Amino acid sequence: MNGLTEEQLLLRNLTDAGCGAEDIERYLKLRAKGKEQEMLRFLFAHRAKLLDQVHESQEKLDCMDYLIYSMKRGKKDRR
Repeated sequence: MNGLTEEQLLLRNLTDAGCGAEDIERYLKLRAKGKEQEMLRFLFAHRAKLLDQVHESQEKLDCMDYLIYSMKRGKKDRR
């Protein structure tokens, strides 16, 4: 277990998943109260937010790919 407690591993995982201090505090409060359904809702909501970020990044990559393609195509047309 890398010498870390279960609590430390949980904190690391939430941090690595991009949760801020307020979100982590909220999650820990839910956990302390044993509110599993709310904990799951929190995790699913954060996952959805991360997935939205992935989609936004994919759109940006698509734009970059189009620009690169256009430039390469333009060079071929000038030959």
